[in-house]
Amino acid sequence: MKKGTELELEIERFADRGKSVARTDGFVVFVPGGVPGDRVRARVIRKKRKYAEARVIDLLSASDLRSEPRCAHFGTCGGCQWQHVDYRVQSDAKRQSVVDAFGRIAGLDDLEVEPTLEAENTYGYRNKMEFSFSAARWLTLEEIASGDALDRSFALGLHVPGNFEKVLDLRECHLMGEWVSRLLNSIREIATSSGWDAWNVRTHEGYLRHLVVRASEAENEAMVNLVVSSRDDEREAAVAALLMEQFPEVSTFIVTLNRSPSQTAYGRNRTIYGSGVIHDRIGDLRFRIAPESFFQTNTQQAGRLYDCVVEMADFSASDRVFDLYCGTGSIALYVARHVSSVVGVELFRESVRAARTNAAENGIANALFEIGDVTDLIGPLVEKHGAPDIVIVDPPRPGLHPKAMAALGSLAPGRIVYVSCNPQTMARDIGMLGDAYRVDRVRPVDMFPHTYHIEAVARLTRKA
Repeated sequence: MKKGTELELEIERFADRGKSVARTDGFVVFVPGGVPGDRVRARVIRKKRKYAEARVIDLLSASDLRSEPRCAHFGTCGGCQWQHVDYRVQSDAKRQSVVDAFGRIAGLDDLEVEPTLEAENTYGYRNKMEFSFSAARWLTLEEIASGDALDRSFALGLHVPGNFEKVLDLRECHLMGEWVSRLLNSIREIATSSGWDAWNVRTHEGYLRHLVVRASEAENEAMVNLVVSSRDDEREAAVAALLMEQFPEVSTFIVTLNRSPSQTAYGRNRTIYGSGVIHDRIGDLRFRIAPESFFQTNTQQAGRLYDCVVEMADFSASDRVFDLYCGTGSIALYVARHVSSVVGVELFRESVRAARTNAAENGIANALFEIGDVTDLIGPLVEKHGAPDIVIVDPPRPGLHPKAMAALGSLAPGRIVYVSCNPQTMARDIGMLGDAYRVDRVRPVDMFPHTYHIEAVARLTRKA
């Protein structure tokens, strides 16, 4: 077998990161886009010693597990990977990824992982999307084959997978409300008809950089944040007029100036109209969201995730709780009513400022927030607030740093509730705590339907 070889394969199962597995003469072939039960013709695009990767070129026989994608861009756009998979099959596959991680990495082959807590809305569930402008438009195979004269110098949409420069020019997106697709097309129209140029990541030139959209169904508010490389009052006024005339959903419009080469949607903000913030709710808590604020992207499912945390923690009114890596404090504030006190720890000053603001605006006095690295603050926190009965950890994708693991071990709380967006690092960390803690429960929570991403919540109880 070598690169370019064509194979007939039967897809056996899903693997990590949305790929699927087939075998030929016992040799493993990873096939992105395949569904278990498919029979496909695929071309090898990469050959390694122990496995190969292949791209489907023809679907010979479709699996019964397939579903009809809703979006015309599916298969090229990187925003979704599994629109072609029945949703129940998606949730089962996500649960299996958690089972596999705990078995392979933590050695917990007999661990009973609960069924995935599925999302009630599988489309239109996101409250935030970040679209990019690019001077390098990605053309699909169909567009190339059409022979039409297409402008490659302007695109507004999402980056194609694995390409930092090329952007797929989106005409629709079903991850937010219908009005967001209309917004994309209207912004593209005013920009192209007016001759506004898109950002070129190689030359670091171009006016338009990002279009960030946030929306709150609970408060009926929406924010449009246009990220540009230079100030232009006339252009900003034109976009504002467009939004006010055609998009009553938009309650505030902000222009962010980013002159740096870095591909980020952050910079100096200027509010053109509205308050410059929106608000959203998780349960009965109201959160203030600024352009740079982190907030759970699936509001409805975030409430169900936090309910799962509360259920697993099994709080009592006298409990002292530490919430490590607390971000803007949404979990800490959500659990505060169930406990005596909760102390959130977060490295980023802006996040802590937002957490304190949200605590004050919701009238929560028993949630305090400290700025600093978890590894440095554990000792001082215990001296200041007392040892915790329960610790909640929600670390970034790389999981807990070894020093953070040591700090957590020194706290020796009765229970740990571990929230993670990465089953592999979660399993690794929990495996390392195995001498002192037993795993009582693990439940996957699907925050992002039609993608391979999965959150999980685990409860660990200290051994006698």
